[in-house]
Amino acid sequence: MTPPLDLPLNPVLAGRYAALARLLVRHGRSDVVSGAGFDEFLVEQERPTGDLESAEELADDLERMGPTYIKLGQLLSTRVDLLPPAYTEALARLQDRVEPFPFEQARDIVEEELGVPIRNAFAEFDETPLAAASLGQVHRATLRSGREVVVKVQRPGIRETVRDDMQALTKLAEFADNHTDVGRRYGFGQLLAQFRRSLAGELDYQREAANLRRLRTLTRDHPHLHVPEPVADYTSSRVLTMDFVPGRKVTDVGPLGLLDVDGEPLVRDLFNAYLHMILVDGFLHADPHPGNVLLTPDGRLALLDLGMVATVPPRVQDSLVKLLLAIGDGDGDEAATVLATMGSPLEGYDAARFREDVAALVTRSVSLGGDVQAGAVLVELSRLSGTHGLRPPAEMAMVGKALLNLDQVTQHLDPAFAPAEAIRESVADIMSSGMRVSPSGIMAAAIDAKEFTANFPRRANKVMQSLAEGTFSVRVDAVDEARLLHVLQRLANRLTTGVVLAALVVGAALMMQVPTSSRILGYPAIAMVFFLLAAVGGAALVASILVTDRKIARQEGRARDPRL
Repeated sequence: MTPPLDLPLNPVLAGRYAALARLLVRHGRSDVVSGAGFDEFLVEQERPTGDLESAEELADDLERMGPTYIKLGQLLSTRVDLLPPAYTEALARLQDRVEPFPFEQARDIVEEELGVPIRNAFAEFDETPLAAASLGQVHRATLRSGREVVVKVQRPGIRETVRDDMQALTKLAEFADNHTDVGRRYGFGQLLAQFRRSLAGELDYQREAANLRRLRTLTRDHPHLHVPEPVADYTSSRVLTMDFVPGRKVTDVGPLGLLDVDGEPLVRDLFNAYLHMILVDGFLHADPHPGNVLLTPDGRLALLDLGMVATVPPRVQDSLVKLLLAIGDGDGDEAATVLATMGSPLEGYDAARFREDVAALVTRSVSLGGDVQAGAVLVELSRLSGTHGLRPPAEMAMVGKALLNLDQVTQHLDPAFAPAEAIRESVADIMSSGMRVSPSGIMAAAIDAKEFTANFPRRANKVMQSLAEGTFSVRVDAVDEARLLHVLQRLANRLTTGVVLAALVVGAALMMQVPTSSRILGYPAIAMVFFLLAAVGGAALVASILVTDRKIARQEGRARDPRL
């Protein structure tokens, strides 16, 4: 029986828990968790009909629940290893456009954060926002110097709302990880920690300004790309001021408009820049969907909205390079090997079947020739890994989703663009850049070499002296001696207790033949006392064995799963 979910009796959070309960009851038996063991939360409900219908309903419900759940849905749309395709596609279309909040509140926030009246900081400030989202809204303005800017103002009270939502989600994730099979398998606590970091970054506009500056640095060698520059003196944790960039969303440019656009150099610059950022610099703009890419009047691509940014660690960068090379060469075995080293195998992982399916997928991809899309292949490989019980690193799914969004931009601007060819052309530059060593890396290597050189003669001398004296020994930690002794001691205690209880039973049976005036229920009293002691001791021993073994099994299960 599943233990009840222990929720704190906080009136402020009562509505959040109620909303979560309704969401679980509504979608707990849909195909998003079918067969995954998530039903322990729920009462009996009818199964929703149809994948697409259920997925759209889930997206609509998350949108109604507010900004935290909208952002959670957007993050889940990147986890193709967790959710079926219908759900990731529906969640990817989640929009956080909401009604703008009054200008008076925006003015108060700007003046509080900047420390000056808005009329003194800006020559002009448009009271009507250009756009409004769940976390903030954007106003167009002009600085006293005449510089045209946009001002992003955080929605009032949004941090408190997100904090309360995160508290409710954390309790739910802890319960799922500790008491359900699906929680132990997928690690909702780990997923929520990733979400918390992402959302914290979006709520700190100083961090977004730093991301803009870094992206400007990383794209400075790409003349067809433009990133707006933040205005440091007009930026705080709740207000972000940056250059106004005129232009239209890429997807709003129709076929006639594209006739005046030379798309080939634009998409090549964009694709190469993102490959280099991800695979060399480890910087991932996790949401480059068409709405965040503008076509400027001077024929460049402007990259906006740097709130959702992730870091790709070097080990993942190297593995992704090898994986892309294996896909380009049609080497399914090598692709499966790379994926196996990147991921964490779960219970039920079948390496042979996984290798076969990866080989089949890579073969199908290669048959497409130049039409193969790197993002689509990485997304499918992430999904395939999750299906076979191999959890890929979260960064791989996010890279695949980012490249998939990038494919939409490139295909709209230049349908003839071949991502596979662009990857092959860029591999040499990416590998050479990845092999460069920074000055700090050279210094660290030099220090390690110095220590090795200084200590090697003394250590080698000790080894040779031990060999000459016959005292050389090798210790191999093949067996945990302390644990083995503990198990043997527990076994000996149980055996001794069992022998004592058996002796009591035998002694009581023999005493049944001894005539005595003291009787209980017609039997000798001493014999009945021994029988009673044996029965109580036997029951206590059985209970101790059951409780102890269950506790040990639970601890070993958590030790095998690093997420718990």
